[in-house]
Amino acid sequence: MAQRRLLEGLGVSVAEEGAYRALLRHGPATLSELATETGSSAAAIRRMLPRLEDLGLISRVAGRPLRLLATPPNIAIDILVARRQEEITHSRAAAAVLATEVAERSGPHPEEVLEVVSGRDAVARRYLQMERNATEEMLVLVHPPYAVDISDDRENRQRAARQGAPTRGIYGPQAFEQPGMLAHTRHAIADGEQARLGHVPVKLAIADARTAILPLVSDEDQAVESALVVHPSALLDALVGLFETLWRAAVPLRLTGAEALEPEVWPQTPDTEVLALLAAGMKDDTIARQLGLSPRTVQRRVQMLSERLGARTRFHAGFLAAQQNLLR
Repeated sequence: MAQRRLLEGLGVSVAEEGAYRALLRHGPATLSELATETGSSAAAIRRMLPRLEDLGLISRVAGRPLRLLATPPNIAIDILVARRQEEITHSRAAAAVLATEVAERSGPHPEEVLEVVSGRDAVARRYLQMERNATEEMLVLVHPPYAVDISDDRENRQRAARQGAPTRGIYGPQAFEQPGMLAHTRHAIADGEQARLGHVPVKLAIADARTAILPLVSDEDQAVESALVVHPSALLDALVGLFETLWRAAVPLRLTGAEALEPEVWPQTPDTEVLALLAAGMKDDTIARQLGLSPRTVQRRVQMLSERLGARTRFHAGFLAAQQNLLR
């Protein structure tokens, strides 16, 4: 079985890591002893010495013959991490200089405005990258299918812990058809997201009004298989304008704060959630799956809520609840 790579992310090659780990196991060793331990030649180890020393992985023991000593792992890793952090800092500084040079041009070339991303995993990575790098605000039009796995609790916890930019999200009628989406949205709202229910003509995410991502094709079955990334341009301005128009027409969706409600206040939290999902246009079976209730229980609640609101239809009940600011 191939030995697991541990230092690859810190710029250490396979051969360099193999020599270092062999030296850790063996203790101070001559070139020939280390060559035997690694299955290499003494000449190959000698050629590798300057690089291993530069990385801070080994040192030379005084005296003859030449003997090598492995740097303790905690010290070696700290050296490698510090080196990589310095490289990242320099790269970011270079990016700022290059961005300034681009800004000095009269404007972006047409081919720089649009970027095509292919493959579900690549689309998910690009979205998460935008989300991580956003510092001012994320604007999201939520509609299935989803490239990011909302059932991945580990990823969800990591995203919440990053405490990224404030988010405004508009959820369309089909947003909650996927099991677990309601709970996911509840957590997002608890973490500070402003959520509304409204018309969502297209999946869309915009980071800091500088980058947007949306499906490349209109076919819903292929909506997460490829994506179009839009950089600063008139098209991006139009997408931001579209979101703001839809935001003004949407109604608030509040799925948290149950502890703050007094017993006599109506509607209670379970009914509020039913009303919110009715306003989103969801059917009884879908509401039942999201709330963990039986379809019969949901049907009874919908009938009771409609009668209390004086609604003619189920959708009318959701509309009246939103109009009366009961979705909280």
